[in-house]
Amino acid sequence: MTGLVERLVPDELWMLFRRVVVPPTEVICPQGGPGVARDREGIIFMAASGCAWRQLPPMFGQSWHTVYLRFAQWSRVRTRLHRVILDELSAGGELDWARCAIDSVSMRAAKGGPLTGPNPTACGKLGSKIHLLADRNGLPLPSGIFGANMHDSQSLAPLVRVIPLIRSRRGPRRQRPAELHADTGYDYDHLRPWLREHGIRHRIARKGIESSQQPGCHRWVVERTVSWLVGCRRLHRRSERKAEPFLTFAGITAALICHYGHCTIGVGPVRRSRE
Repeated sequence: MTGLVERLVPDELWMLFRRVVVPPTEVICPQGGPGVARDREGIIFMAASGCAWRQLPPMFGQSWHTVYLRFAQWSRVRTRLHRVILDELSAGGELDWARCAIDSVSMRAAKGGPLTGPNPTACGKLGSKIHLLADRNGLPLPSGIFGANMHDSQSLAPLVRVIPLIRSRRGPRRQRPAELHADTGYDYDHLRPWLREHGIRHRIARKGIESSQQPGCHRWVVERTVSWLVGCRRLHRRSERKAEPFLTFAGITAALICHYGHCTIGVGPVRRSRE
């Protein structure tokens, strides 16, 4: 189990994490102990397994509370963490701004709390919805958490606005895609002029013309990324009442997808299967 988690957070990815989540001077416990290396493994194990904090195996530290304190530190810098990884990918030419896509997925929120609402597709049970915007290759850019009763069309503008200024391979930082693809859930007249005002060409599927059951030759990448995101057991079902831990787990998972997703771009059928 430990070997598997170590492979999930390789050293090159951990070096990026250290820029924002580890203080410049680390205090070493006199009694020894596994240190931050075990803490990072424990956090990823929590995200992947979805188990309760008190059920964390002892192999990841002296106590679950130590790992939780490290997670709280990650939570305070989650947006900076994702941006550092996006900067590195963009500087290496891995991000493709020519065409982006947006999609969402709902999950049950049994304990309720902020950013929840009655899900109209689940008999009104409380739930949350993750909205995700991905680049042409499916690498996640910004993500947002909303109540399950919030319509997809209402999340497009807020999600586009929070795209961070990302370093370019050459030239100034970039914040806007050239083109945005979306399914029929975003087919509303007020969104098209809004995107044009922000210099973004739109390719929104029209109701009654294009079937919403098929993702399309360009939108399928974001649906694949969404499936990777909810493949994380901690995001498959919202178990936290507070919104902050849930947002942090979503950010950590997005960072892992960015790292491992760019390694497979252009290899095998990942980009050629539907294009």
